[in-house]
Amino acid sequence: MAPRARHLSFDDVVRLAQRLPGVDVATSYGTPALKVNARLIARLWEDGTTLVLRVPFAVRDHLIATAPAAFFLTDHYRNHPWVLARLGATSAEELQPRLTEAWRQAAPKKLIAQVDALG
Repeated sequence: MAPRARHLSFDDVVRLAQRLPGVDVATSYGTPALKVNARLIARLWEDGTTLVLRVPFAVRDHLIATAPAAFFLTDHYRNHPWVLARLGATSAEELQPRLTEAWRQAAPKKLIAQVDALG
């Protein structure tokens, strides 16, 4: 039997996000959050086990359609570019590109250009 993957925590999400320059740990709506350039890219949902993550609408629809056990939506977020990610149902490998995408949506163009120049 293969070993069971460990559930991600918000601390794991912080470690993943801080691989990107300019990411700060902050709060949003009274919950731990990640921001770049004072713009929210992710926060812990009030249940403590779900991540609210900035994503483009097309990506959000794809995530929900292809991985409904990990990604979902509530009516509150329907008209906003966010998806809910169950930390216990996703992996660091799945989450890292989503965090990078969220970072790219919020980071200043100059910072993005610096990262892109590094390859």
